Amino acid sequence: MQIESLRRRLADHGAKACHERLVLRAWTRALPLDSGPRAAEDFLPLAVRSDLPALAADLAGLARLRSAHPGFDGSSRLLLDLADGQSVEAVLLPKGGLCVSTQVGCAVGCVFCMTGREGLRRHLGSAEIVAQVAHARAIRPVKKVVFMGMGEPAHNLEAVMEAIELLGTEGDIGHKNLVFSTVGDRRAFERLPRGRVKPALALSLHTTFASKREALLPKAPRIDPGEIVEEGERYARATGYPIQYQWTLLEGVNDGDDEVDGIVRLLAGKYAVMNLIPWNTVEGLAVRRPSPESAAAMAGKLNQRGILTKLRNSAGQDVEAGCGQLRARLKVS
Repeated sequence: MQIESLRRRLADHGAKACHERLVLRAWTRALPLDSGPRAAEDFLPLAVRSDLPALAADLAGLARLRSAHPGFDGSSRLLLDLADGQSVEAVLLPKGGLCVSTQVGCAVGCVFCMTGREGLRRHLGSAEIVAQVAHARAIRPVKKVVFMGMGEPAHNLEAVMEAIELLGTEGDIGHKNLVFSTVGDRRAFERLPRGRVKPALALSLHTTFASKREALLPKAPRIDPGEIVEEGERYARATGYPIQYQWTLLEGVNDGDDEVDGIVRLLAGKYAVMNLIPWNTVEGLAVRRPSPESAAAMAGKLNQRGILTKLRNSAGQDVEAGCGQLRARLKVS
């Protein structure tokens, strides 16, 4: 389901723009659909009010909680069943964050990602994306949403941008707290600057070598890492938000001094933050998580050479928080 179809449904029942905003605002904030300062005044048209119970049921059916798996670090992995029987994952992160999925499966096929092993099943509708936020907000406050869960957002671009616009307006989430994560896709670089809501941008770099990137991300667009950084820099300067470069640390693969030199070459002087993220262990994959000491050493080298670098915790290590892990485990259990 797309958000536009919700707008049409409300309009068909006589809703004006102000009525539509009230209902959508309530939904994105996990409140009753007739919530708002004017609800007691019978502000909504009668036909809209009469349809609210059915609309609320339809919205609730977009994503239903199948299971929740709290982690020791304050994260919580949510497995959500969709109306057609498919399932996706969302992760409540510490400090008010939420990671949402944009597809069932993924076509990029990253060799270190469980989601990529099963390929793409289907895109999520924009309403299904927002439904993950509404569901999470019914559990605890959410003030930041990262589009970093199952799927490649650039492959479902219009639905993701529609969800971002609603969350950045009626959803009351700051635009820089909406984070669009992509492996790098020219369509996204063209589309994001035109949006009413311009999200922050996270670019999955993972290596500075084009040939190695092709091996790690076999079905990603063939864009040289240097071009990805130049496109990111252009967007950063246009929006005033630094680019968050994502680097999944794999022992013996992309944690060497050659990569440190490459990162310095690409990011020196750029409006950017490098996020080093030790790989979330997935049993059966032929890559390894580096030691804490090794990861810290790489971050230290980059900071010493002038690249703002943060060593991130991989949230939910104890609850299989790598994208697709929980879904895969419960499918076979």
